[in-house]
Amino acid sequence: MKQNAIPTFDPKVFLATVGKGRRLIDYEKGQRVFAQGDPADAVFYIQKGRVKFTVISKQGKEAVIAILGADDFFGEGCLAGQPRRMATATAMSDCAVTRLKKEDVIPVLHAQPSLTELFLYYVLSRNIRVEEDLIDQLFNSSEKRLARVLLLLANVGKEGKPEPVIPKMSQEMLAEIVGTTRSRVSFFMNRFRELGFIEYNGGPHVHSSLLSVVLKD
Repeated sequence: MKQNAIPTFDPKVFLATVGKGRRLIDYEKGQRVFAQGDPADAVFYIQKGRVKFTVISKQGKEAVIAILGADDFFGEGCLAGQPRRMATATAMSDCAVTRLKKEDVIPVLHAQPSLTELFLYYVLSRNIRVEEDLIDQLFNSSEKRLARVLLLLANVGKEGKPEPVIPKMSQEMLAEIVGTTRSRVSFFMNRFRELGFIEYNGGPHVHSSLLSVVLKD
């Protein structure tokens, strides 16, 4: 008698469906996912859209520290014992996000190697990105940093299909991410356009040729 086959665990299906400790939440553009200082009690997975992360100093100065998109996790610090959110997460566009309660996702990570592998790959990739960001801030000019941010937003050089038309965002926000002034961002954006690296057609359209700015000595 043929036994029933044990169904294969698919982490992407798990993350895209409702279940114990899992909720699918839609956020409108500008809606807050969580605020700096909120209890850290869940991990989030972006199904679609982009989420920005900002921090505010005691003096009230705000800075954008990251922008994440589809297939990215965030809020994972709670799994390492982080009690409070270190940053504010806000939807940059209409987003679909899976919320996974900390106490329910931990047993699944222990039981399902495929989900653990997917999560570990993200954590290691994110760590590499943070190190690259630090090196970028320490050694590269503001022009190179802006070019790198635009390329990252367009997914140029990453796995998956590039998204050449990046989300609309103010030059003030780009300046916060890059760590420079709005006037410098305006100057470089105009120069990139004159050189044919970007064009405006329903939003900034980034060409892979912009890599030449990042790679030049």
